[in-house]
Amino acid sequence: MIQKFSQNILYHSEQPTASGTDVLCWLLFLYPKSERMVHMARRKKHQKLPNGFGSIKYLGKGRYKPYGVYPPVTEYTSKGPVTPKALAYVETWDEGYEILAARKLENEGKIKIQNGVYIDRTPTFKEVYEDFYKEKYRNELREGKKKTSSMYSTQAAFKNSSAIHDIQFGQIKYKDLQDILNNCELKHSSQELIVSLMHQMYEYAIKYDIVDKDYSSALFIPVLDDDERGMPFTDEELKILWNNKDNPTVQMLLIMCYSGFRIAAFNDMEVNLPKKYFKGGVKTQAGKDRIVPIHSAIYNMVQSRCNGKDLLGCTTATFRNNMYNTLTALKIPTAVTGEKHTPHDCRHTFSYLCERYKVNDNDRKRMLGHSFGNDVTNGVYGHRTTEELRTEIEKIKTPF
Repeated sequence: MIQKFSQNILYHSEQPTASGTDVLCWLLFLYPKSERMVHMARRKKHQKLPNGFGSIKYLGKGRYKPYGVYPPVTEYTSKGPVTPKALAYVETWDEGYEILAARKLENEGKIKIQNGVYIDRTPTFKEVYEDFYKEKYRNELREGKKKTSSMYSTQAAFKNSSAIHDIQFGQIKYKDLQDILNNCELKHSSQELIVSLMHQMYEYAIKYDIVDKDYSSALFIPVLDDDERGMPFTDEELKILWNNKDNPTVQMLLIMCYSGFRIAAFNDMEVNLPKKYFKGGVKTQAGKDRIVPIHSAIYNMVQSRCNGKDLLGCTTATFRNNMYNTLTALKIPTAVTGEKHTPHDCRHTFSYLCERYKVNDNDRKRMLGHSFGNDVTNGVYGHRTTEELRTEIEKIKTPF
């Protein structure tokens, strides 16, 4: 924890407020220690500390460092508050105050402290994004490759998060993130991309010690999923698709029908060809980063289309248009309900095929990324290997 700061610390991220505590806090950072003692001597000795600030306790004479510095009390028993573990032991009360003031600023995300040394203000959301983007797409950027659909989707999600671009990352709270979704007029699928970006950026920020807490984990999309309703492709329609499997758009439809992923997941899908599985998912906690074996019937299609993580090969909007045009040309543009087939119908098709060919129902849920709800036994303890899942998915037959 924080012990002491270097002699000259310039804190520059925000202007001080007018409160006595904050002004004093600023004095602690803006003056060398010798000058700080002069300023601090002018205030009342051992002033009452604000609520939630922490405490400084005199532990008695005979100690080299007689003052204990403690964080705010968070635990209580029938006998009263439980004193937390000390942050540090110091020679003077003023040094203890300095530690608590710095700790308060760090908790507010205004500064970053590491091993007792003031580092800097935390970077803005935009600054973190720029570093994250360079790392995520380092291979594509280094080799000067054409932008992939994943890169376009990531950039679009960032653009749609403009409300927090200039906020220091450490000061962003859950409400700031959820407000982006609450005020967003885009479709569910576009909001899924925003949520996916937030998950990835918090993972990046935690990895590099920019923040300690992931506020993106509880985000929810407030609009109905425009793709949740749907109808599976019929056996006759599947036969038509298989008869035209050399068509690139048809190939992607078949890959989705025999894997169960949402279309947005294919913008950032991990494809392990040697071990023959997909790893991805963008929506729910149960659905993210799930492993689904690559069905043998679609393996060659996946192999021929595989380009890093960009299986889709275009934006989701472009694929939708290609899909509608292709299905119209094949004379199967609508489902039996009379409504247009959508990419989500492929997911319904996978679920239907699992049921038809008696795939283990719990494994069907795992591969679709469905939650087990109150079924704690399967949700927590029902672990399955990739090969066990492969045995189940291979039960699904093709029309040939």
